[in-house]
Amino acid sequence: MIDDSELRDLDPFALMDAEAARLDAFLGALGGAEWLEPTRCAGWRRRELLAHLAASEEYNHATLDGTVPALIERATQAGASGLDAFNQWGVDLRRDRTPEELLAEWREVNGTTRRRMRERGWDGTLKTFVGDYPAGLQSLHLAIELCVHADDMDVPLPDDERRRRAQWQPRFARFTVREYERAVGIQPDPQGNNRLSADGVAEMVVDDATLVAAASARLPQDHPMPQQLRDLLKVFA
Repeated sequence: MIDDSELRDLDPFALMDAEAARLDAFLGALGGAEWLEPTRCAGWRRRELLAHLAASEEYNHATLDGTVPALIERATQAGASGLDAFNQWGVDLRRDRTPEELLAEWREVNGTTRRRMRERGWDGTLKTFVGDYPAGLQSLHLAIELCVHADDMDVPLPDDERRRRAQWQPRFARFTVREYERAVGIQPDPQGNNRLSADGVAEMVVDDATLVAAASARLPQDHPMPQQLRDLLKVFA
């Protein structure tokens, strides 16, 4: 396991709580046709993206309960092979539920996830698809997921929360690129820029926000970053 001491000043459980609260407030105010607005997730409207968030909590609970193999077996038996199919399977299972029912489900199961993650603590072990993993690091991944999908749904981001994100997301993106052993070098500077280097690609300097967008696979198509760098940096999608 890679050394995570550089992240130990973060409170991943508080970050999850804050992002969930902001998303909850936004979703709770939606109604009617607002649920049918498209999102940045191809083929998913806000309603389907909320269904995905609710379905994802089944996996989170399975990591806490040690039942991931059983969940994967259920999905496989249903014909869901691969991550994209697994995600769509969870959405399809909730096809007949109203947005209000989906929101109630997500509130309950997400609240349980956050409470149990906090109880487990940073060094508590989760049984994930890839093996044992610290609850603290997994909670940072879950906080990132909430951030990304909130942006996908155009949830407003106040300036104070934007500044809060900027204090931790770039750090976690650089850490995760190293953790995943991606063949790309990232040299940050105090000005919030990152020098990217990889074999066969010219060096490139991007700011922290661009780095996080690339790590989340949310970089605009017209951005000049080469596809090779995009692929190497994609760790949150």
